[in-house]
Amino acid sequence: MAPAVEAVKKEAGSFQKVPALNERILSSMSRRSVAAHPWHDLEIGPGAPTIFNCVIEIPRGSKVKYELDKKTGLIKVMQCGLLHILLRTSIFSVLICPVLHLNVQVDRVLYSSVVYPHNYGFIPRTLCEDSDPLDVLVIMQEPVIPGCFLRAKAIGVMPMIDQGEADDKIIAVCADDPEYKHYNDIKELPPHRLAEIRRFFEDYKKNENKEVAVNDFLPASAAYEAIQHSMDLYATYIVEGLRR
Repeated sequence: MAPAVEAVKKEAGSFQKVPALNERILSSMSRRSVAAHPWHDLEIGPGAPTIFNCVIEIPRGSKVKYELDKKTGLIKVMQCGLLHILLRTSIFSVLICPVLHLNVQVDRVLYSSVVYPHNYGFIPRTLCEDSDPLDVLVIMQEPVIPGCFLRAKAIGVMPMIDQGEADDKIIAVCADDPEYKHYNDIKELPPHRLAEIRRFFEDYKKNENKEVAVNDFLPASAAYEAIQHSMDLYATYIVEGLRR
């Protein structure tokens, strides 16, 4: 690139120097940057389907339903009126500014008087029959900011029917949380913990007049199979896309 030339203009009878354009600014204007997409660009990890990376969309204790904008991977605020709800919660009163820059979409506020019992998100580079990535509920000590990713260990599956369609959830623990990382199967969890999870998903759409049915929890081996199946579906999807 040729050296930037200083422009000079005459103003109020005197000459004033205008700073030369910075080459880095000019360069950034001429190049198109592409943001990473959490679903497609984040690796699932070498330990999958047992231990895998997952992206958290909804923190534990939240009533706000955040969802990844699957087309762009960018944040999209659906309703500006939701901001006062975010500010009322302790985690967002401190972290609202960073969250607004994350690749998360505000989908809706839950209609029922319930909150998510644990951190909730999806497993990257997986695909289900509903064309979404595989959902995962991650049990750990603390809520996590939407858009973060962590390592999780599958311990079971919660088979669920949402309005007549299968919408199974992987139940996992944070693989790096010292309080939970030793769990290997869902049967090791306290029965009351499982009852809370079941009750949340049975109730959270009732005020929308939507039917949700939760079946008996399945062991870790079923979770591995479900994750592997969704990984295979995703791989097939990518191959077919390349062929086109």
